[in-house]
Amino acid sequence: MLIRLYDENPNERDILKAVEILRDGGVIIFPTDTIYGIGCDITKPKAIERVARIKNIKPEKAPFSFLFYDLSNISDYTKPIPNSIFKLMKKNLPGPFTFILQANSNIPKLFRSTKKSIGIRIPQNNIIREIVKELGNPILSTSVKDDDAIIEYTTDPELIHEKFGDLVDLVIDGGFGGNIPSTIIDCIGSEPVITRQGKGELVE
Repeated sequence: MLIRLYDENPNERDILKAVEILRDGGVIIFPTDTIYGIGCDITKPKAIERVARIKNIKPEKAPFSFLFYDLSNISDYTKPIPNSIFKLMKKNLPGPFTFILQANSNIPKLFRSTKKSIGIRIPQNNIIREIVKELGNPILSTSVKDDDAIIEYTTDPELIHEKFGDLVDLVIDGGFGGNIPSTIIDCIGSEPVITRQGKGELVE
């Protein structure tokens, strides 16, 4: 299924349709403020395994991020966040950044054996944020990659639908996506370190 949504004012009925698919253990492809993402409800282990299979990676090895609506319930999934890091996140989110933080035991069992950290994203995109808000818990996300090394990230939602439509339950067309990934900031050590410079300049 392919549905068209607009970032400025996403249609509520379609948002609810996406949420229903996620609650039923479905997998969706959606726009973000960087690359199109593929993901599911973090509380659905079978859906997480499906996402990993589509990406051809083991769930525990996968570079998954958790997408949140805002900062209010991030601490449900992380160990206490130092004040300086929280301020840094507040300045830069929503935005094209992934903050790596220490995970607590609330993250899905599927990751617990190997993952001591969690990637946090709050994209500057109303479509996916409204879906997360309505769902009531984070969405697990990884970027949609192309097999072609030259066009590593597919930006055209119709082409994404053509390629992945049979593998997922819903593709949301939110217009052309970007092909520059998010900037990753590792906040595990004593000082935050940019481990990948992607889209966006971090404001300190």
